Amino acid sequence: MLRELIIPLTLGLSLFMFGMKIMESALHAWAGPMLTKLLNASTTTPLKGMLLSTLVTAVLQSSTAVTVMTIGLVNAGLLTYARTLGIILGGNIGTCLTTELIAFNFAEIALPLLIISALLWAASILVLEYIPSPSSGLQMRLRALQYGSFAAAGFSLILLAIRWMQSVSPALQQAGILDWLINRASDSLLWGAAAGAALTALVHSSAAVIGMTMTLVGSGAMPVELGIAMVIGSNVGTCVTALIASLGGTRAGSFVAWSHILLNVGGAALFLPFVSVLHTVSGWFTGDLSAQIAHSQTIFNVVCSVLALPLCYLPVWQGRGSPPPLKHAS
Repeated sequence: MLRELIIPLTLGLSLFMFGMKIMESALHAWAGPMLTKLLNASTTTPLKGMLLSTLVTAVLQSSTAVTVMTIGLVNAGLLTYARTLGIILGGNIGTCLTTELIAFNFAEIALPLLIISALLWAASILVLEYIPSPSSGLQMRLRALQYGSFAAAGFSLILLAIRWMQSVSPALQQAGILDWLINRASDSLLWGAAAGAALTALVHSSAAVIGMTMTLVGSGAMPVELGIAMVIGSNVGTCVTALIASLGGTRAGSFVAWSHILLNVGGAALFLPFVSVLHTVSGWFTGDLSAQIAHSQTIFNVVCSVLALPLCYLPVWQGRGSPPPLKHAS
């Protein structure tokens, strides 16, 4: 149990925090007027931020990656808390594509990304070292390449850490923890949501839990409504990664993580009494039981984000958890 479960989780958490700090440091060093202006222009309103985040999350196939990157940007002083509200909502919508394409594994690019980042960083160092008197324009581009590759390397370490922590799934299965949670979930929908949240928190992947749920429902081993409850719970469990990413960061980064938690917990509380309705609506689109699980995830996230969007325009959020003014290195 120690070797298969405790050690991978501990080392994975350590690697996650190390990658998070590397990415934050690189983003802070890379921060300049053009980058800040682009970020601010893309998030001037919660609606713009939501649309941008939906697109980015759909492309990256990982709401966890987008959430972690957002916390990193806030901790680095590139975004204020108020400008992240739309990003949080859009991340939940964009991740629905992950559910629909459940076989896609975003973590597979982590190692190639790390290698490419290291090569680009080394190349920029060599060019600066051996080119006599490089122009200021070339120096600026090479420095940007260094910071960008360093940030990408930190991000790849985060992905590797998530993949590492996901590797404990067989140990959980062997220990009987998964079977125990699923058996308890058969007692009530609330237990189903709790099982989905716990499993996702343990393996750090809502996609993995939803994929398992789709398999169980498709084979008839689990009722559809219980599967939908587990899916709703998995959205709560995925907040653990955001909470971990906020540890040791700024006050604004903590606000981002807790806003993510509040959105998903509030949405779960809203939808759990209406699981049967969600089942019926999902059945309008397809008769395939596994696909109904995927569609219920999409409906849940879209409706929750749309309902929460007007709240993001309240003046109370302006300035809350904002970082101090940026100081750019000369």
